[in-house]
Amino acid sequence: NVRTGDPIIMEKAWQSELTRVRFVMFSPDGKHIASGGDDKVTRIWDIETGHPVHTLEGHTEDVRCGAYSPDGMRFVSGSKDGTLRLWDARSGLPIGKPMIGHIRLIGSVVFSADGSLITSASVDGTIRLWNGLTGEASGELLTEHKGGSLLSPNGNLAAFVRARDHTIHIWDVKARSTVGEPLKGHTGAIYSFTFSADERFIYSCSRDRTIRRWDVLTGTSIGSPLIGHIS
Repeated sequence: NVRTGDPIIMEKAWQSELTRVRFVMFSPDGKHIASGGDDKVTRIWDIETGHPVHTLEGHTEDVRCGAYSPDGMRFVSGSKDGTLRLWDARSGLPIGKPMIGHIRLIGSVVFSADGSLITSASVDGTIRLWNGLTGEASGELLTEHKGGSLLSPNGNLAAFVRARDHTIHIWDVKARSTVGEPLKGHTGAIYSFTFSADERFIYSCSRDRTIRRWDVLTGTSIGSPLIGHIS
């Protein structure tokens, strides 16, 4: 319970994955939870009972990320094996063939707001586009960024770190063009960054022990860096 902090379902009921769990998320209607981990499967859980409804099997390595389509009808999973798989979230059955294109771990995947497009980001340095209904490849957005990458909540924007100069670059997914100027300010490696829900801002944290807030359109740092961590 978010308000009280008390567990709604006994922890024991959820202990099915015997290895590390890499992600967890609610379905759009809030009736199910999807989770994936090092056991190479994604599980769909019933919120009321705490029991798995479907086990989505097919990946040959850890499942690192996943996303529901906005209508909750489809689910896409991304794996360390470099593939994505599209699933019917109601039946647990695969849709089409494995989505092949990346050659290394996929760390982020998201549906577009209308469900027609899937965008995925991999540590192989590519961000790829896929048909949200069939899973077929729709093109390659970006290559050789050589750093961490992230997709915005609605899949409209993609951001990636350029490791050599500690900057963050933003791309418009559909236009396949850069947005604004690179985000410059960190003096050390950028460990993590995230979009705000409205896609107007990016927050980043760095080895330089600061947290920064950025305006996506202008590329400027907003206010003073947040300083408090000492190591």
